[in-house]
Amino acid sequence: MLEMKHVTKKFRKKKVLKGVSGLLEAGVYGLLGANGAGKTTLYRCLTGLYGVSQGEILWNGENIKKSKTYLSSIGYLPQKFEGLKELKVTEFLEYFGDMKGMGDSQLEEEIPQILSIVNLQEKANSRVGTLSGGMIRRLGIAQALLNEPKLLLFDEPTAGLDPEERLRFKNIVTQLPKDKIIIISTHIVEDIEAVCDKIIVMHQGNILGIFSMEELSNMAREKVFVLPESEIGVLEGNYRIIKEYQNQGTVMVRILSDEILNLESVEPTIEDGYLWMINQEEV
Repeated sequence: MLEMKHVTKKFRKKKVLKGVSGLLEAGVYGLLGANGAGKTTLYRCLTGLYGVSQGEILWNGENIKKSKTYLSSIGYLPQKFEGLKELKVTEFLEYFGDMKGMGDSQLEEEIPQILSIVNLQEKANSRVGTLSGGMIRRLGIAQALLNEPKLLLFDEPTAGLDPEERLRFKNIVTQLPKDKIIIISTHIVEDIEAVCDKIIVMHQGNILGIFSMEELSNMAREKVFVLPESEIGVLEGNYRIIKEYQNQGTVMVRILSDEILNLESVEPTIEDGYLWMINQEEV
């Protein structure tokens, strides 16, 4: 169990985290927020890379500053991950495993299994410097999985990946044991929609709430409308255009509003609910 109690992080006079609170149990969580919302800073506080300015973080009821097991329970993939290019893939994982306190026999058993999970088994003896960008990202996932961590933190894991690699990451997450707390930070809703149990919505240094998929999408119920772009000019009231797309040669727009009465609303999505919440915060 991971609990954040009024976690604040300041850099000089700038407050990046503003009293973040939340209780997480085993499951897969999407940490959803725009760039600059504080997601990476929160991760760095959770991993101990940053100390908190105020508040506390508890792991199974114990402050992580005092816990002797917390750091060995974490697997972390930072947003920017680069391998030691001169090492072979297995040597690279041995290096990270050694830092996690893993013994030789444990590494010999786990490394082949993890390479199979991330589909890098054929690259076991290749130099890290010869791997493609997608393979480097998978290697980053592999090092995070070492030592069977109970808390996995992925920071923008699909950034820069092509659709095939993004799908591969989703498949990896769905195959992991269900006894872990997995947090996937992103600003791309579709990257977490298929794999997460709940969504943590973060905005301007605050956690606005932790929601099920249904709860979040229902935030925008009866507030989402679709119409041809050519008809936008006749609408009355306030609205926000959230998407434009082509439908059989016609440019359509998807809008958010609680003031439009002459259109029939459509079924809301998770992205609609998220954007509705953020819009309410910015009003």
